[in-house]
Amino acid sequence: MTQEVLAHLPPAALDERMGIEIVEATHERVVGRMPVEGNTQPFGLLHGGASCVLAESVGSIAANIHGAPTHYAVGIEISCSHHSGARSGHVTATATPLKAGRQLATYQIAITDDAGSSVATARLSCLLRPRPAAEAPTSATGR
Repeated sequence: MTQEVLAHLPPAALDERMGIEIVEATHERVVGRMPVEGNTQPFGLLHGGASCVLAESVGSIAANIHGAPTHYAVGIEISCSHHSGARSGHVTATATPLKAGRQLATYQIAITDDAGSSVATARLSCLLRPRPAAEAPTSATGR
């Protein structure tokens, strides 16, 4: 079911531009990684906005997995605390659910560098919207 959900998500141009790749996606967690190079601020550190994009990407995928097949997720709030800078390599984001309900899903996202040190922590809330009838699957399976 999880791979089915991922296959039906539209491509995200921003994720492609930033080099984000999803390396694991289950109901329990979604893991994605992104290169630091090309996503830095003028002083050579990973840009805080890039961390937020990575966090929202993995959190939104997690919420879409949770909502499938009857609902899709849209982000409504994100907060991000930056703990340390990264200058090279990749950063990895792991989204885990704090609360996955029928209309709202909230995820904690831990972002680490290649050494496993904490770079940032984010929290994302997504609204779960019903899929239009034309898009809804005919099977009764779901959440």
